[in-house]
Amino acid sequence: MTRIAIAGAAGRMGRNLVVACHEEDGLTLTQAVARPQSESIGCDSGTLSAIESNGIVISDQLDPNQFDVLIDFTHPAATSQYIELCQQKRKAMVIGTTGCDAALEQQIQQAGESIPIVYAANTSIGVNLCLQLLQTAATVLGDSVDIEIVEAHHRNKVDAPSGTALKMGQVIATALGRNLDDCAVYGREGQTGKRERATIGIESIRAGDIVGEHTVIFAAEGERIEITHKASSRMIFARGAIRASRWVSQQSPGVFTMQDVLR
Repeated sequence: MTRIAIAGAAGRMGRNLVVACHEEDGLTLTQAVARPQSESIGCDSGTLSAIESNGIVISDQLDPNQFDVLIDFTHPAATSQYIELCQQKRKAMVIGTTGCDAALEQQIQQAGESIPIVYAANTSIGVNLCLQLLQTAATVLGDSVDIEIVEAHHRNKVDAPSGTALKMGQVIATALGRNLDDCAVYGREGQTGKRERATIGIESIRAGDIVGEHTVIFAAEGERIEITHKASSRMIFARGAIRASRWVSQQSPGVFTMQDVLR
């Protein structure tokens, strides 16, 4: 039985992870952690997540002796601390935190030398299928199209563009032999001049309670191809993360993606 700890268990994503873990055979939730200021400290994580009481009380302290895999969908500062702890105790991780800077990306890669980590901007099975479709589309269409990525999320999301939009851009840029850092254009305003074919546009929308929507447009003269993924529930991310947890618990050290999990 693989023991699971969930960081950020009091948040919207964390509560979905508690439910998804409850639904999965062969996994058991042994720790649920929230930030020290959370009003949910001391609450039963099952009850808080609108399922039956599970006896796992939300704490502000993570005990590495009580879990095999940590699922972390929090924020970069917390993720950095969790990585250090998991490295010290040789615990596996599933990291779904977005908005990671270059220093944290490097920390994740270094940690992968000693522990197994699944690091994914999006753990949805559907999104990861879309990544495969985008690679194929970019390879086939090449430089004959203009490429735009439009993403939309709820008004409380603090980072933009989304990690998923950036991952989509990276997949497309790599397929075209480009570097996203060099060719990305983030929104447009004013007299922008003629669009350069080699650029990849990325636009962000923040509104209401949108869970997550991503559309990639491949536009040529006379026709347009659009590949879209729309999430209506955070449970799709939670179930993907639980699937990744089961998989990563059996792996040797390394940094893996959801593409690895789904192979």
